Amino acid sequence: MLASELKTKTPDQLRDSLVALKKEAFNLRFQAATNQLENTARIKAVRRDAARVLTVLNQKAAEAAK
Repeated sequence: MLASELKTKTPDQLRDSLVALKKEAFNLRFQAATNQLENTARIKAVRRDAARVLTVLNQKAAEAAK
């Protein structure tokens, strides 16, 4: 997920994708705890994607506050 793709989305769409990423992160953590996780690198990718979404949301909020 690229930040340039995220900047074109509305804040509501960004919040929806953030919820989906957090659910996926939970599921991945659960799989890791039960030794069922095959792709351990996916945890890192999901965490970074969630951080990107939060960054873009904060940028949009700062622009709206001006």
